[in-house]
Amino acid sequence: MAKTENKYIPRLKKKYHDTSISYLKDKLGIKNAMQIPKFDKIVINVGLGDAKDNSTNLKNALEELTTISGQKAVVTYAKKAISNFKIREKDPLGVRVTLRGQRMFEFLDRFIAIACPRIRDFSGFRVKGFDGRGNYNFGITEQIIFPEISYDKIDKIRGMNITVVTTAETDEKSYELLNSIGFPFRKSIKSKDTEVKV
Repeated sequence: MAKTENKYIPRLKKKYHDTSISYLKDKLGIKNAMQIPKFDKIVINVGLGDAKDNSTNLKNALEELTTISGQKAVVTYAKKAISNFKIREKDPLGVRVTLRGQRMFEFLDRFIAIACPRIRDFSGFRVKGFDGRGNYNFGITEQIIFPEISYDKIDKIRGMNITVVTTAETDEKSYELLNSIGFPFRKSIKSKDTEVKV
């Protein structure tokens, strides 16, 4: 008989299937399993004001984001010229990576369990980052919260914007989805029937 291999499942993905699904069904009163909110992707973006003039800064940011995410990051370019900011079409603006599937769950797990406790004076993320379509945006001011980045080897402190894209139709459903996997929101946040308020 052929030997069955144990397929690796990220810890947070297992938690979603083991506890989040039943929690969300009860909490949100969902009867159809297909309507239960899921994680779609995570987009991490690092904006660089001097990207077109400083190739070293761009190269270092690209390497750091690749190291943090575990996936090759790409350079983002201007789609059109903006004269007020002296930006021409196709000028480099920063770096970005989009995570899906296993890498998405692995990044989220490392971020919650390891990176967040390393944020100075951290008291949780605010709920105001929801965009009205079930996605959550928040910013990080220092890349050194990620243990993959060596403080001694960085050339400068860089922040980043992280967007968690979900299949949730409302902010409330998205909030409950993130809450179900232990995302560190501020303790004072309460979810209402139709909206999420601080």
